[in-house]
Amino acid sequence: MRTPSANTKSSPSLTPVITATRKLWRQYHLTYDQTHYVAKEVRRALSIERPKFRKRAVGRLSREAARKLIAHAYRVQGTRGLLIKTLSQTGARVSEFVNITADEVFFEEQMILISKAKGGKSRYVPILPQLAQELRTHLGHRTTGYLFETVQHTQYSPRRIQQIIKETAADAQITKRVYPHLLRHSVATTLLERGLPIEQIQKFLGHAKLETTQIYAESSAEMIKESYQKALAG
Repeated sequence: MRTPSANTKSSPSLTPVITATRKLWRQYHLTYDQTHYVAKEVRRALSIERPKFRKRAVGRLSREAARKLIAHAYRVQGTRGLLIKTLSQTGARVSEFVNITADEVFFEEQMILISKAKGGKSRYVPILPQLAQELRTHLGHRTTGYLFETVQHTQYSPRRIQQIIKETAADAQITKRVYPHLLRHSVATTLLERGLPIEQIQKFLGHAKLETTQIYAESSAEMIKESYQKALAG
């Protein structure tokens, strides 16, 4: 079998396939998790195996850009700023984030329970005292429903969260493509650079295998730069 070229993802020949797939998924109103499942089952049916070697590098949003994104979001009326800050600081997958309920925020403990996590597992993630206070104010006396709800008091869809982040990044004049999983990558890389043990980051992110988390250690250019400068400074 011919090995796909490195630029297969951006090949113009895939445009008709992407268009047809988009129409099909839209026809059946598939959610983010459902599209992921469908793609997985199609790969399995066609015996398409994961490459043994793949580029082990993840994108990230710089800390300056992340602050700019959140600061701009707070200028928008409503809860957009708090929503993006919470998503960013918890490192939650967007499919997990939209399912967090009001009673899963523990203010005294400064923790959030992610009960509908990937793989059917649940985990607690810590939050900063300032965020805990903001969430307490946001919820007020409300103890039911989702942590963040639409103006119609319904659950956000993962796609809507993606749109909100994309729109906010564009309005903040951030040229890099910003999406929910990029925020997850960014906080994980920041925690690693600040000295949090890789095993704790694994639990924070809800990774089943340490190898999955190890990618952040392998791709942290900032850590390499700091070590390099320290080694040659003397």
